[in-house]
Amino acid sequence: MALPKVDKIWMDGTLVDWDKAQVHVLTHALHYGSGVFEGIRCYETDDGPAVFRLTEHMQRFDRSARMLLMDLGYSVKEMVEAVKDTIRVNSLDSCYVRPLAFRGYGVMGLDPLPAPVQVVVAVWPWGTYLGDDALTDGVAVGVSSWRQRAVNASPPAIKATANYLNSSLARIEANKHGYTEAILLNEEGKVCEGTGENVFIVKKGVVYTPPVSDGILEGITRDSLMTIARDKGYEVVERSMVRTELYTADEVFMCGSAAEVVPIRSVDGREIGEAGPITKELQETFFRVVGGKEPAYASWLEHV
Repeated sequence: MALPKVDKIWMDGTLVDWDKAQVHVLTHALHYGSGVFEGIRCYETDDGPAVFRLTEHMQRFDRSARMLLMDLGYSVKEMVEAVKDTIRVNSLDSCYVRPLAFRGYGVMGLDPLPAPVQVVVAVWPWGTYLGDDALTDGVAVGVSSWRQRAVNASPPAIKATANYLNSSLARIEANKHGYTEAILLNEEGKVCEGTGENVFIVKKGVVYTPPVSDGILEGITRDSLMTIARDKGYEVVERSMVRTELYTADEVFMCGSAAEVVPIRSVDGREIGEAGPITKELQETFFRVVGGKEPAYASWLEHV
């Protein structure tokens, strides 16, 4: 489905028309995946549009770039303002936000460092990633035959464009097998994450999620839900998990900026059931938070 167009995209410090935000076909990142990005959401609130944990997202964006030896040329504060400017100029009450930095046109070859760095911020209206029904009905997922990229091969700590070929392969496989989403294991067979989401299980009232050391992206929505769960008195444990624990969990759910908070109703055809009470509670609280209805978490919202 084509993206809904808006008026302007921020590109290297200038707001340009949507249809004119173009790059050369010999752009380095197009050939070698030399880019980093973020996925962020802006939500409508009673006090106007507000971006969820914008500064933390731009700090991660900056870290990803530094790990790839990319000089963005903009500070975290300047990138925060670039996002706000782009939302304002497009007069959006809510939207998805995609900052992207990539090695541009100028050189060819596997050494990316001589290529210039370009920085972009695009915004557009976008519903929840796995579909509105997924939020209430949950989704069926399958454990992928494709393994998670290794921490010392293509580090998951870097939110790099190249890393998501792995996710695309897993998502294609899942969809062809009739699943909405996939879960990837690492090379040791431990549960990692979805193609673009972190994974949680609930067992006997305890909330579990894989640790960063098992090869996951350190998700900002993940961190938010862990904080909310602990604030509600739940024990939250980061530990390695094996595939069969997904089958026997009381509840399973995924989260991410694009997907938000999605219950998992089955794994590999093993029924988990409808969204459980803890999943529902965390999901409901999350949407109250991003909607500006939870004063305790007001600092997570940066108003446009």
